[in-house]
Amino acid sequence: MIHAHQTAPFVDAAGIRFAYRRFGKSGGVPLVLFMHFTGTMDHWDPLVTDGLAATREVILFNNAGISSSSGEVPTTIEGMAADAAAFIKDLGLKQVDLLGFSIGGTVTQALTLAEPELVRRLVLVGTGPRSGEGMATLTPETQRIFAASYAEPDLLWQHVHFDASETSQAAGAAFLKRFRLRHENRDPEVNEKVAPAQIEALSRWGASREKPYQYLNAIQQPTLVINGDHDVIIYTINSYILQQNIPNAQLIIYPDAGHGALYQYPERFVRHVSMFLSE
Repeated sequence: MIHAHQTAPFVDAAGIRFAYRRFGKSGGVPLVLFMHFTGTMDHWDPLVTDGLAATREVILFNNAGISSSSGEVPTTIEGMAADAAAFIKDLGLKQVDLLGFSIGGTVTQALTLAEPELVRRLVLVGTGPRSGEGMATLTPETQRIFAASYAEPDLLWQHVHFDASETSQAAGAAFLKRFRLRHENRDPEVNEKVAPAQIEALSRWGASREKPYQYLNAIQQPTLVINGDHDVIIYTINSYILQQNIPNAQLIIYPDAGHGALYQYPERFVRHVSMFLSE
């Protein structure tokens, strides 16, 4: 059954009740989207999700312990990947494309390594590898942004996702209007347990180790890496590292953009991702 964007049904997998939305053009390989740090299904830009859904089936979901899904947030990226794999399999899907944004991009890497037959193509946005540059802790810029006070809570995301330039901030203001378009049955914000668990998982992922990028050689799936040219949340250099170490990867860097480059250039992003997935 294909659900509309306005619905949030549940699927039980591995004892966890996952909230998800499934919509768009059916018939091909579904695209599963993995959200950023402390985000929910309603943190996606509808221009992005609806744009992608025009040519393929899109699945948004809250992983374990996030918002309207049950369970606890694992403190490892690999644990998050295992929960996501259980969710996808319980939908009866044999193969999917994955799009991971920020921490979601680390989870999609781990899932691809653990379940290579399940993943056809991979899109990594504003994310980085194990032991990536500045990934052992939250970057100083990230810490300042999340510690600051804002006149309206949503303004946090304008500073997380967009660069400080006038043009990027204007794009951020436009994004915030789209961000709140859904009023009814909106996903509740995450609880106080989510951020500490995700930070612990990211710290383990980012910890220093020998030959840190060698694991990327095992990702054989065609991969598209996208970021802004000035990402201070997960430094842009990490996107280059991903592209240089994943055997079949290509890289797109958007100008005058930060962590949420996909929200600054939603139409361009949809066009690039749709072309890549249809190749």
